[in-house]
Amino acid sequence: MNLPNTLTLVRIFLVPFLVVFLIASAEPRNYPAGAIFLAAVLTDWLDGRIARSRKQVTTLGQLLDPIADKLLIAAALISLVEIGRVSAWVATVIIGRDIAITGLRGIAASQGLIIAASQLGKIKMVTEVIAVSLLILDPGTSRVPGLPLSLGGIALGVAVAMSMVSGIDYFARFWRELGLGGTIRPKGD
Repeated sequence: MNLPNTLTLVRIFLVPFLVVFLIASAEPRNYPAGAIFLAAVLTDWLDGRIARSRKQVTTLGQLLDPIADKLLIAAALISLVEIGRVSAWVATVIIGRDIAITGLRGIAASQGLIIAASQLGKIKMVTEVIAVSLLILDPGTSRVPGLPLSLGGIALGVAVAMSMVSGIDYFARFWRELGLGGTIRPKGD
């Protein structure tokens, strides 16, 4: 197993610790959970950078990396719902979009199509990381002057919007690749 894949597995391994520290702590500012979340995000950045620079991009890495990303964000959002920092509908929209896109990519792959991560998808992930970090580390005490929302709440609103926009973009690209809504045929037909 190469270093990038090991880093991806470390990210997956950190998820249960993130959940435990988020749910178990009564502290409004949860620094241990924030440190775990940011360490996991750092492994995401490092594994991609190392894999590309060392030409160690593997099929296993291409499979595990998006799963690890989705698992990290989903676990953080569900935990934040549990402790009352995120509304359930917000977590449902973001997690539902991620599941739908994963399914879409699976269908596309079965047809020999590769739907690569888009720039919008990458921006969506960055907005989610910023929102979750702010909600873990400062769940509402830093208010934006004149607005009733915290910085984390505003960032989460941007993340929801980016989730929807990038989801629509993925579906549009999928339909274009299939020939404007043609039926899906098994490979080889």
